[in-house]
Amino acid sequence: MLIEGQDLSVAIGGRPVLEGETISCEPGMMTALVGPSGCGKTTLLHCLGLLLPVDQGRILNGGKDVTKYSTEARRRFWRDHAAFILQDYGIMEEESVAFNVTMGVSLLGKRVTGNQERLMEVLEQTGLQGREKEMASHLSGGEKQRLALARAIYKDASVLFIDEPTASLDAANRRKVIELFSDFAMRGSTVIVATHDSEMINACDVLHEVGS
Repeated sequence: MLIEGQDLSVAIGGRPVLEGETISCEPGMMTALVGPSGCGKTTLLHCLGLLLPVDQGRILNGGKDVTKYSTEARRRFWRDHAAFILQDYGIMEEESVAFNVTMGVSLLGKRVTGNQERLMEVLEQTGLQGREKEMASHLSGGEKQRLALARAIYKDASVLFIDEPTASLDAANRRKVIELFSDFAMRGSTVIVATHDSEMINACDVLHEVGS
């Protein structure tokens, strides 16, 4: 899905954070939002993901203007098309790995529902095979990143929004998650990442300097 921002401006607490920002994020590619701390990388990411409204400008998804989407329309976009990997990982700590991937559970709350074969496939792809019954709280930081990505792969998201994914990871986990993000983009999805990590930046196809 092509994600575009046209002449975006945002002020928070009366302070301009984005001013006239224009960006185009192509499917099948990783776009890095780069710049010094405080330049508005995360704000731009949240605007493109419809998590934060803009004061001026337009946001387009697949050529469609979604700037004024209603709450329900935004929820449908998040449910049907988007996946997020934010700094808090966006996972449910006291739920199982399997539940965090499929987000489905029986009425009795005892059995995770969803496509079990696909669940096992994505856990293997992300190096979490055999961990499906564990509580997400037991995972390391790198494993939680991979769990969030497993959810995105499972739902076949067309666009992935990522905020500083490698900030707290060791070298081995950093390389692993960067490789997984690259593979996700190669499947045809749009990957947008706010980062200051040079290794992550080097892996991206397009660099957009925020505020330039």
